[in-house]
Amino acid sequence: MRYAQGGGLSDAGRAARELLRLEAVERFGRGEKNKDIAAALRVSERSVERWRKTWRERGKAGILSKGSPGRPRLGPAQMERLERELERGPLAHGWPADQRWTLARIKTLIGRLFHVSYTVEGTWLLLKRHGWSWQQPARRAIERDDEAVELWKKEVWPRVKDRRRRGARGSPSRTRPGSR
Repeated sequence: MRYAQGGGLSDAGRAARELLRLEAVERFGRGEKNKDIAAALRVSERSVERWRKTWRERGKAGILSKGSPGRPRLGPAQMERLERELERGPLAHGWPADQRWTLARIKTLIGRLFHVSYTVEGTWLLLKRHGWSWQQPARRAIERDDEAVELWKKEVWPRVKDRRRRGARGSPSRTRPGSR
């Protein structure tokens, strides 16, 4: 059973479906026909055909559930290792040009370390779930003088601000001046 939004069966649903397949295997052993098995188990005949084919090719083990396909997850030990590696910085992992961690770089690092593939969005969710936050480094000119900026704000800006022209009555028309 498939769903458009990437859903699927829950663990309980998967277990129930597996029990149906195992019941079908017992009926295969008794020589029952696909049509009769499908009617008894209330499934499609096509499903029973697929199950029988798998049973013939791989035996009972082929019928068993393969578990949740789920999204990749890093365990606690893997997260600790990832945090240690992130603390070492991008340079230690081959990114010499820029010393900032990006989601794409972290995604690549996770793939290298754990052989697990995350999307960029999945990487962000993983980091967020473990208490990491998005941060943008402050970009300031090396020559910046914070004292001079504060002085300008206190002394120059009030004088510039007061020089604004007071609004006068006027007309939106370019050919007709405003009347009094």
